[in-house]
Parts: sequence; C-alpha cells; structure tokens
Amino acid sequence: MNNEFETVPKHIAIIMDGNGRWAKKRFLPRVAGHRKGVQAIKKITIRANELNIKLITMYAFSTENWGRPKDEVDFLMKLPKEFFNEFLPELIDNNIRIEVIGDTDALPEETKGILNSAIEDTKHCTGMVLNFALNYGSRQEITSAVKNIITEIQNDNIDINDVSEDLINKHLMTSRYNEFSDPDLIIRTSGEERLSNFLLWQAAYSEFYFTDVLWPDFNEDELDKAIKTYNGRQRRFGKI
Repeated sequence: MNNEFETVPKHIAIIMDGNGRWAKKRFLPRVAGHRKGVQAIKKITIRANELNIKLITMYAFSTENWGRPKDEVDFLMKLPKEFFNEFLPELIDNNIRIEVIGDTDALPEETKGILNSAIEDTKHCTGMVLNFALNYGSRQEITSAVKNIITEIQNDNIDINDVSEDLINKHLMTSRYNEFSDPDLIIRTSGEERLSNFLLWQAAYSEFYFTDVLWPDFNEDELDKAIKTYNGRQRRFGKI
C-alpha cells in the first residue's frame, strides 16, 4: 500500500468533463480542449499507477455523444491514435494494461483497429488496468444484460430463480474485472454533479467526488485531493 494515504481506492472511475468549456474560456475551438484533456489522462494514469490503484476507468465517449457536431465527433474518434502512438511505450514500461468497455462495433474501423492493437500490445502487462468507456451507456449495458439473461432462460440454460445480483453482474461489461468491477470512487470534473448514464449499476455504493476543476486542468495534485477526501469517508454499505 502506498504510504501517502491510509488507503487508496482499488477502482477509480472518472467522468472527464469540461474540455469544451476549458477551450471556450481561452477562445479556442472545442477540439483544443479535447487535445489538452488527453494530456490530463496521461498525468492521472501515471499518478494512479504510482499510488497502486488497480483499475481506473475513464468515461471517454458516451452513447449520447454521437449527437455532438460531426467535426467534433470525427476529431474524438481520431484521438485514440494520437494518444496511443505517443503514450503506449510508457504504458508498457509501467506495466499498465489497456481495456475497453462499450459498443466498440459501432466505432470507425480505424478507431477499432487502434484500440484492438493497444489491447493486444499490453495484454502481457500485469499492473494497473487503464479502462476506457467508449461508446458506452449504462442503460444500454443493463438492457443488454437483461436480454442475454432472458435468452439463457428461454434456452433452458438457467432457471428464472437463478437470476440474482451476482448473475446480473456477470453479464455486465465490467465483469472481467472480478472484485474490482464496482468503483470505490467516482470523480466528476467541471462542477457538474450527475452520473450521465455512467456505471449506474456499479455505482450503487461508490463514493462521489465532484470538483469545479475542468478536466484539462485536473492534475496529480487534484487526484490526491480526491483520494484524501475519500479517506475521510466512512463506507458502511448500508450497515451501521
């Protein structure tokens, strides 16, 4: 355990909000904020790894984000290439594995190729997992899980009495992380205080940390502040 804090969360999930507002404040195009936001991802990833956090999930692109202007969406779809071309060697050097949740089949072929290559190139890494939620929506995830469970019942693979919280968990996209599937701490930047269709099932007993800091300005010190606040919470999980 890192001795800087009494305890660190095993899984931190981050809603990276405020890229557009960061750019607007500087009279820059929105895409400039997204590019600056990528630099924040790098800083936070390295700091989280230093703190021995096991899993960090970044909400990078939601199912609702397709409604943004086409030029902005096109730019966002190209960011993974820029990110991994520059950052992948450092991720590998730090033993960090890349994973992705979301409906990646709907992403452009080039974007899918870049993501699949990053996953393949880091699959041997045994340290922290850097998980990107791309074209992810929690309601969509839960709906898909329900459909899959119904299909199993119809095929007589399971009985309706087998349906439980544990079974639903196993059908969610985060099930691959086993005991780390539920985030201990969810951080949202830019002053907004909502989940925006992010990990709704998994967030049942997560601690929330909201900050007015815009995502491009969220750095190592800001992450430390969030973890310090987390250490001041009492997690009772409905008990006394």
